[in-house]
Amino acid sequence: MLPAAGSLARIASFIFFLVAVCASEYDHKYQDDERVTLWVNKVGPYDNPQETYNYYSLPFCRPGENPTHKWGGLGEVLGGNELIDSEIIIKFRKDVEKASICQLKLDEDKVQQFNEAIDDSYWLELFMDDLPLRGHVGEFRTDKNEDRKYYLFTHKTIHVEYNGDQIIHVNLTQDGPKLLEAGKTLDMTYSIKWEKTDIPFAQRFDIYLDHPFFEHQIHWFSIFNSFMMVIFLTGLVSMILMRTLRKDYAKYAREDDDLEALERDVNEESGWKLVHGDVFRSPQSLAILSALVGTGAQLSLLVLLVILLAIVGTLYVGRGTIITTFIVCYALTSFVSGYVSGGLYSRSGGKNWIRAMILTASLFPFTCFGVGFILNTIAIFYGTLAAIPFGTMVVVLVIWAFISFPLALLGTVVGRNWNGAPNNPCRVKTIPRPIPEKKWYLTPAVISLMGGLLPFGSIFIEMYFVFTSFWHYKVYYVFGFMLLVFLILVIVTVCVTIVGTYFLLNAENYHWQWTSFFSAASTALYVYLYSVYYFCVKTKMSGFFQTSFYFGYTLMFCLGLGILCGAVGYLGSTMFVRRIYRNIKCD
Repeated sequence: MLPAAGSLARIASFIFFLVAVCASEYDHKYQDDERVTLWVNKVGPYDNPQETYNYYSLPFCRPGENPTHKWGGLGEVLGGNELIDSEIIIKFRKDVEKASICQLKLDEDKVQQFNEAIDDSYWLELFMDDLPLRGHVGEFRTDKNEDRKYYLFTHKTIHVEYNGDQIIHVNLTQDGPKLLEAGKTLDMTYSIKWEKTDIPFAQRFDIYLDHPFFEHQIHWFSIFNSFMMVIFLTGLVSMILMRTLRKDYAKYAREDDDLEALERDVNEESGWKLVHGDVFRSPQSLAILSALVGTGAQLSLLVLLVILLAIVGTLYVGRGTIITTFIVCYALTSFVSGYVSGGLYSRSGGKNWIRAMILTASLFPFTCFGVGFILNTIAIFYGTLAAIPFGTMVVVLVIWAFISFPLALLGTVVGRNWNGAPNNPCRVKTIPRPIPEKKWYLTPAVISLMGGLLPFGSIFIEMYFVFTSFWHYKVYYVFGFMLLVFLILVIVTVCVTIVGTYFLLNAENYHWQWTSFFSAASTALYVYLYSVYYFCVKTKMSGFFQTSFYFGYTLMFCLGLGILCGAVGYLGSTMFVRRIYRNIKCD
């Protein structure tokens, strides 16, 4: 037991170290003439953000045999970064007029590699003091015969702004284009220019934020429009449902001396009151529903927690910090999924709680792992940096096995014992009531498909900004907007799902559990359809690799969004159903 406890303690220490790294602010300080490392990271086609390769996959000037690598954390590796010391001599506050990097001798293979890279608009990325520098590999020109001539940029000018002993801003300018011809030798050079600035260190990342794009009037208008939708929808639901329900309750509140009128009303009754003996019947595939609802509750808390941490800690500054935070917080919030799932499964009469617990702990992560495994196989085949190393996969598996899974188990046990006692307002009848035929628009399939339209409409504009930031090299930093949109999404989803559940019960269909889940989860279907439109119209992505990664990543995102919305809709409908049947006389 002691070795296992020691291993668990070491893993927990590692996790808390990662959280500390996420929450800390880089505060690099340099002395005059102290060496500043220029890290090379990656190259790739500009129009295909995920198709990135090791910087030295192109025949640039290479450092020594064993260059220094920089590992910045789990999220950095998952984000496809591989920082290598360029070994270019740069010293703090010391200008370099012009210095040689190397003599690059060109042969047919090197020329062919550079030509293909320039044809595909390859860009390169460097880092200095954790600040990115980006530029294109070269350019092509068309001669009089309309033949393309390819030129490689041979000179890099790095302009560095500093405040005291800290670097504030870096900028890369490339020039000196030289014609690519086999047999030529190109002199690869660089220059460094230092300039003092008054910008404080805490604001040095602001220059990378596209304020006009993210804080445009259309963003504010979308928030206002969604907010008005919430007010209208909640008011409409409250007015229609409460007026209708008050009339229904009044029939059950008559005195005994009005038995004749009561009997007449009962004979004329139809709708949700007639299914009170079946509405709390255990749904089909209870274990799967419990696992999905528990996972959705965890994802809801996870999204809220990550957004708040991003607002407080400016997580967008660090490479891969948001990914690391997401993984760590997912593991630490696994107790919530077990608690919600275990309580729901036990209250609904489930007996095989171990199966429900295993499904809760593994359904979502292993589904994402399956999609990720396929994408990783493609990345390995293409030899890109998107390929996840085996060691990183082991670390993620260890986090799940030693933190996420035990917490889900603990949550399931607590949920069964503290929140698992059946307390339905109405007794479930032995023989199920037959469900009558209804019009097509009152069927569960139509209600499920229609339920996601309004929630999708409330997040439509924000999806555009999220997609653009992820697929167009923009830094998403307006997490305050995201918090508002998330809260609006939750409210709209609950209201719409309650309306759909009420219509379904009025149609004397008591299978509301899965319908309420799918009614809210269908929001993800519309987001995925929107992603197809975005790919075809708003991007210039091409090739099997980028296409598979785009739709694979979007599939994982929509899967999580669907489970989240489905759980919110189900829990909202559960409270509504229990509330209305609590006020009627059940047999």
